Amino acid sequence: MQAIILRELVLPDLPSASGVELIGDSIYIVGDDSPFLYMLDAASLEAGRPTTLFETAHFSTGRIPKAKKPDLECLTALTLPSGETGLLTFGSGSAPTREIGFWVPLLHGSATVYPLALGPLYKVLRAQLPVGISLNVEAAAATATELWLFQRGIGVGAQNLVFRLPLEPTLDFIRLRTAQPPTIRQQVLALPMVGGHTAGLSGATWYDGRLFVTASVEDTLDPVADGAVLGSLVGMAEPGKSPTWVPLVQPNGQPYLRKVEGVAVRRRIAHGHYELLLVTDDDAGGSTALIATLRP
Repeated sequence: MQAIILRELVLPDLPSASGVELIGDSIYIVGDDSPFLYMLDAASLEAGRPTTLFETAHFSTGRIPKAKKPDLECLTALTLPSGETGLLTFGSGSAPTREIGFWVPLLHGSATVYPLALGPLYKVLRAQLPVGISLNVEAAAATATELWLFQRGIGVGAQNLVFRLPLEPTLDFIRLRTAQPPTIRQQVLALPMVGGHTAGLSGATWYDGRLFVTASVEDTLDPVADGAVLGSLVGMAEPGKSPTWVPLVQPNGQPYLRKVEGVAVRRRIAHGHYELLLVTDDDAGGSTALIATLRP
């Protein structure tokens, strides 16, 4: 399997891209230090009008300071049993300010935003982590019945994990319709090492019955502090299997040394061959979109 970049486009006025989803003719992106949900045309990648997720007085520089940002790292599309389609975005939970999220139903092109207090859910997730490991939720992906939340492992003893939650009970819990926490299943995901550091999960989506995931490698042992990027990876898993990982490379075969943060699938080209949309974050406020091919 190979993951090769076809082209890269700068995303102006869109800081710190951290999650991406593709619904119909629209691409939706969140940034970890931005108060907006951004929308782009899926064909041209031209920017549309963003939706305000929350009001803040700390975005005057174009980025919310690290100590105050909600760190929205997760974005996933899902359809409720009622037929309502929308977007779910979560903070990473790596600090008290990062325990918020938003449910954004998409109705006839318009978006209404519902805030979510994720502290109770994150308390349950933390209880499942090894002692001394901080919660650091970096990606989300939904099936028809489950919500998968991906813990990015950083530092000594940390593991990359996926928390598998039943979709309806979880949504009822975070929307305060029930006080009963959802049952959570957990599994460890083994990721490759690059430059002596284990890769950390960064993005995920379900498409065509397969799980697509991304990871990046940073020279850091701190789940909050950034480090030099050593590379990014793309993985794909058949149902019931662990992902197969490959490095993301440029057209000349050289490793891509930016941090890929999210993944969506644009289309299936042939059996086992897909065109991906990836978003990146340079930790300095810059973001790009990558069109890449994943092929046998």
